[in-house]
Amino acid sequence: MIRVALAGNPNVGKSVIFNALTGAKQKVGNWPGVTVEKKEGICEYKGMKMQIVDLPGIYSLTATSIDEKIARDYILNEKPDVVVDIVDASNIERNLYLTLQLIEMEANIVVALNKMDLARVKGYKINVRRLSMELGVPVVPMVAVKNEGIEELKQAIVYASKNPKKPLIRYNDGVERAISSVQRKVIENSILPEYPSRFVAIKLLELDEDILRKAGISEEVVKGWIS
Repeated sequence: MIRVALAGNPNVGKSVIFNALTGAKQKVGNWPGVTVEKKEGICEYKGMKMQIVDLPGIYSLTATSIDEKIARDYILNEKPDVVVDIVDASNIERNLYLTLQLIEMEANIVVALNKMDLARVKGYKINVRRLSMELGVPVVPMVAVKNEGIEELKQAIVYASKNPKKPLIRYNDGVERAISSVQRKVIENSILPEYPSRFVAIKLLELDEDILRKAGISEEVVKGWIS
């Protein structure tokens, strides 16, 4: 069973893709301890079974809202085999912010580049192969409402589950020095060892309240590590 999480901004077509993948083989409940809806389903493709979990629609993984916390905790703690990041091709710049955060988390990502028809209407020309190369992950162009790209997405999920990738997004030299400095402290002090150390370092630099609390350290300590 391949465990798959669907992530993406609100209104990117996530529900359409979830329904196309799972059909009638789905169930609806709530996430533990909250009233936020949880949808799960089963997808079968060429003898392979996939368990699909539809995460709440989010713009980022900063965990400042309950939806963000649910999505982030699920990916970090449950470690799904593949995270399908659904990106609105007609609003690509805004959507790729979440993509970069998922890469920082070292999730095994497949980008579903949905609404390609709307992007064309806007006059956008997206080089899908170049985008895949730059991100270091598979990118599947789709028009989910017309069922275009669904089979290709299934194929990409199976391939990604067998060939996981963990690309590295590098920032400018100053940012990288700060990340390296904090990452060394994270490793030396065994801070949240169950999470990727670079991800923890980046979140500490961002003074992410949830990660600071879980790590049991203060903003002043983090600032001292980079001074």
